[in-house]
Amino acid sequence: MDDSVPEAPVPAAPVLKARGLVREFRGFRAVDGVDLDVAEGSVHALVGPNGAGKTTLFNLLTGFLKPTEGSVLLEARRELAGRSPETITRLGVARSFQITSLFAELTPRRHLELALASGTGLGWRFWRSDRTLSRFAGRAGELLDRVGLVGHGDVPAGSLSYGSKRALELALALALDPKVLLLDEPTAGMGVEDVERTIELVRQIRDGRTVVLVEHNMNVVASLADRVTVLQHGRVLAEGPYAEIRHDPRVITAYLGDSHAAR
Repeated sequence: MDDSVPEAPVPAAPVLKARGLVREFRGFRAVDGVDLDVAEGSVHALVGPNGAGKTTLFNLLTGFLKPTEGSVLLEARRELAGRSPETITRLGVARSFQITSLFAELTPRRHLELALASGTGLGWRFWRSDRTLSRFAGRAGELLDRVGLVGHGDVPAGSLSYGSKRALELALALALDPKVLLLDEPTAGMGVEDVERTIELVRQIRDGRTVVLVEHNMNVVASLADRVTVLQHGRVLAEGPYAEIRHDPRVITAYLGDSHAAR
């Protein structure tokens, strides 16, 4: 009889891994030695009070800031730290729901055709060619349908509601077919109806990809996140499933408030 204990399976390497990330601004450490593991196929939320370092960390992961120290690895082999946002996007990490400028006079459909063309090597110099862009019409239509804009594909983007503009930004990120999609406060400024619609959108598009989001709305985090990292003063305060971290006294004191702990 074999009494040997079977070995536990080795966990897969995280799709996105940060180690010792530091970002200083004139001696102030906005991010101070952060380690982060984002599991492939998960929704991972970054939360914390104002000034906790969430946005700075997000910018380090996406190349909008260069770290003072530390590394960011994609799929355990590609170093992202110090690379440009454009290079990081080409490697499969796309960012959406940031403060961006849509072209008010262009339609959502044309926005998507341009985004799809940019990812093929055709380059933005072909943006005036209807014949060139027409090859992407089918895929653009699919993306419009996926984010609920199929009925608004041919109106000026400037006429869209706030929630619809955010949906278009998500579609533009999806046009790049990223392995990892980073969402920067996806429900900020939205009414209840748009928040619920956005939650459903994220649930739909997470299939086959990893999502990292910064979010203040803890109901959104509870609905979507497989794992939550709580930041305070630029450091990781706690990490785990939402059901676990919402009861952590340190988190309650720092961010959530007593009402969340009682749920």
